[in-house]
Amino acid sequence: MEKTEWFKKAAQSILDTDDDAAKEIAQKSLEDGIDPLEMINQGFTEGIRKMGDLFDRGEVFLPGLLIASEAMTTAVAILEDALPDDKKKEKLGVIVIGTVEGDIHDIGKGIIVTMLRVHGYDVHDLGRDIPIEKFVTKAKELNADVVGSSAMMTTTQLGQKKLEDALKEAGLRDKVKTMVGGAVATDHWAKRIGADFFGETPQDTIDKLEKFLN
Repeated sequence: MEKTEWFKKAAQSILDTDDDAAKEIAQKSLEDGIDPLEMINQGFTEGIRKMGDLFDRGEVFLPGLLIASEAMTTAVAILEDALPDDKKKEKLGVIVIGTVEGDIHDIGKGIIVTMLRVHGYDVHDLGRDIPIEKFVTKAKELNADVVGSSAMMTTTQLGQKKLEDALKEAGLRDKVKTMVGGAVATDHWAKRIGADFFGETPQDTIDKLEKFLN
């Protein structure tokens, strides 16, 4: 089978949320001599990107996105095991993320975390109702590239501004990019508090991260 056919099959297995098919395609493509890194980048990654677009447009719902992400993770693990050491993918960046103190909503943040991990980021999810100092401590400990915060209510939104101030006081703000998300966050809010960007949807967040980190 030609490379392009393998890539199409890989992408389609993700769009079909078919974990078994994704696993089988990953294994058989290796047996057919297809480069595992190409399969990841041009096959499975393309599938999860399209899935993210469908989710953003409301054509796919949360369960489907999560199942697709699990299928992607399974397939990529098989392919990465076959990579020689000098070709193993480096993590794209270290991200510390959490829902700010006083806010217990984390479904949206959980989706973002899953998508970021699938795309190759080293994500440390602090969870929900997280004190500002914990964001700062973890960012310093991990030498993070990005600090992300989520807020779903206007009453907790100010925590994102406090985080910006705390990172400055700790001398970290010039060393990290900051992103904000959540139902009450907007581009205007991000600019107002000095955050680098607002991630509106999973795919929007991925696209903006690539831009800022590159």
